[in-house]
Amino acid sequence: MRRFIHHEGHEEHEGKTKKIVKFDELSNKVIGCAIEVHRELGPGLLESAYEQCLAFELNRANVPFKLQVELPVHYKRIKLDCGYRIDLLADDRLIVELKSVDQLLKIHEAQVLTYMKLAAVSVGLLINFNVDVLRRGVRRFVL
Repeated sequence: MRRFIHHEGHEEHEGKTKKIVKFDELSNKVIGCAIEVHRELGPGLLESAYEQCLAFELNRANVPFKLQVELPVHYKRIKLDCGYRIDLLADDRLIVELKSVDQLLKIHEAQVLTYMKLAAVSVGLLINFNVDVLRRGVRRFVL
């Protein structure tokens, strides 16, 4: 069963069950840095601008990360470079996919989940900066 955990702290299953969960410390730090970037810049810029500003904030918060991490596809024992890149990999254990779109779509969620599977990383964040209040643009995924 897929689980979607939204920033407000609610876990939504593919049914009507909801429960309050606590995010891990790393997710909270990254979300806090993203909120700081959004407070300063607001919505409407390109994804690349938010990426660079988030990197600045993560550096200030002493959160280790890598930008634009190549993500190969392994197919029948062959490693293929298909052009996939993780926007931000925090501490080698949290995938962060950034967007600046009118609304998040299922394809954006599928992208994060696919990256998580390909990279064997169990936690991912999807952050859309093109919203009035950032918490409405944050989704957390756990495999």
